[in-house]
Amino acid sequence: MTVAPSYLPTLPSEEAILRVLKTCLKSVQQSDVAQIVSLSFDLPLVDPLAVLGAIASQQQRQYYLESPARGQAIAAWDSLIESTFQGNRRFQVAQQWIERWTRCLKPISVGAEQGNGPYFFCSFSFFDRVDEPQCSWAPGTVSLMRWQVVRRHQRCVLVANVLLKPTTHLHYLAAGILQQLRRVIRPWNCRVGRGSQAVQGQVAPRLSEVEAIAFKDRVNQALLAIRQGELQKQVVAHAIDVSSALPFQPIVSLHRLREQHPDCYIFALMGAQPTAFIGASPERLLSIREGRLVTDALAGSAPRGATPLEDRRLAQQLLNTPKEQREHQLVRDFIVAQLSQEGLRAHYRDRPQVLKLSHIQHLHTPICAEVAETVSPLRFVEALHPTPAVAGVPTPIACDLIRNHEPCDRGLYAAPFGWIDSAGNSEFIVSIRSARLQGNSARLYAGAGIVEGSDPDRELVEIQLKLRALAEVLG
Repeated sequence: MTVAPSYLPTLPSEEAILRVLKTCLKSVQQSDVAQIVSLSFDLPLVDPLAVLGAIASQQQRQYYLESPARGQAIAAWDSLIESTFQGNRRFQVAQQWIERWTRCLKPISVGAEQGNGPYFFCSFSFFDRVDEPQCSWAPGTVSLMRWQVVRRHQRCVLVANVLLKPTTHLHYLAAGILQQLRRVIRPWNCRVGRGSQAVQGQVAPRLSEVEAIAFKDRVNQALLAIRQGELQKQVVAHAIDVSSALPFQPIVSLHRLREQHPDCYIFALMGAQPTAFIGASPERLLSIREGRLVTDALAGSAPRGATPLEDRRLAQQLLNTPKEQREHQLVRDFIVAQLSQEGLRAHYRDRPQVLKLSHIQHLHTPICAEVAETVSPLRFVEALHPTPAVAGVPTPIACDLIRNHEPCDRGLYAAPFGWIDSAGNSEFIVSIRSARLQGNSARLYAGAGIVEGSDPDRELVEIQLKLRALAEVLG
């Protein structure tokens, strides 16, 4: 997202910010209850990713979510409040935690329109516990960040969240907010530098012969379980490790991801240590806005063609291949059934369309439903995760096979990632096509859906295609 420098807004004075905070502090002192004040300020057009790279410290929690095709991006850093969750009630407890803090929130616009946050950022692991020692992320984390830069098309806003207590020193807070505003609007926050990094060995990594054999063995095990009637679908995931001569640069990699995958969601979670989880996911788990829920059935895939004619031929083949149709229908039917169990009536077209991405194309069915404006978004996240697009059918059996037979713990791979705002709107994606970066090392994740008719050799080609697309942005 490269933007041309636009007008420099008239910044509020420190005294003006102080007046707003003093009014809020009086209420806090009268009630003797802490309050989060969320201040929104208009900005010139900046690139939230460039802001994140220029301002956020590597020692601070950072979140990023962008939809380049829709002209929307949110960057957030420096946790104000945060909690972690695990176990089979993690979604419910996390939702309760968000609702408890939302009752303590006071959004205030300082020269900006309302409706700009604040946003509670949420990340979850695939399972309700994480067994991989190298994974530093909890099974569930919800954070409200001090600083959030939001861009929607031609409008940018800085959201500053502060925690007011009866004894809070307001002059220090007001000065800090004004200083951050000045830093955010600097002209070099309009674009991300290219950077440089080189993956040692193969830039487009391939599974070793041993890994390829093991992957095809797991595909054959899934096919046997399907033929025996134990399963209808199984997703087989694989991870490969690559290294770099220089430490990986998450901001640069994210910029390359959005350039090469403009139709995907670009996302990142970076922690208070040199670890980052980044990716480009085509799959929306759900979005809720003003009483309307939208989700995606995304399953069944084919490569892109070398020419427009070949590309159209592959798309038609994808639409008409029984194996791909079965795989897609399993995902669509699961989502519709889960929404129905939650009391929602799903609306969708009977025939899927083709979603064309830079390296691959998928069968895609958007599904929508009306929801109450007081709904709890994580209730639906829990109902939908994991979909058959990343687990299988039936879900319990598929998840047991994943836990017991995949060589690596999935961690944050193929799990919900997104945000909930103070009005109950939300956006969650499924964190596929992703990588964990740690210093000079990276672990890349990809998966393949196995149904009756799947061919182990073709599935191996597909998973290597996905891994290669991800590796290209790192090298």
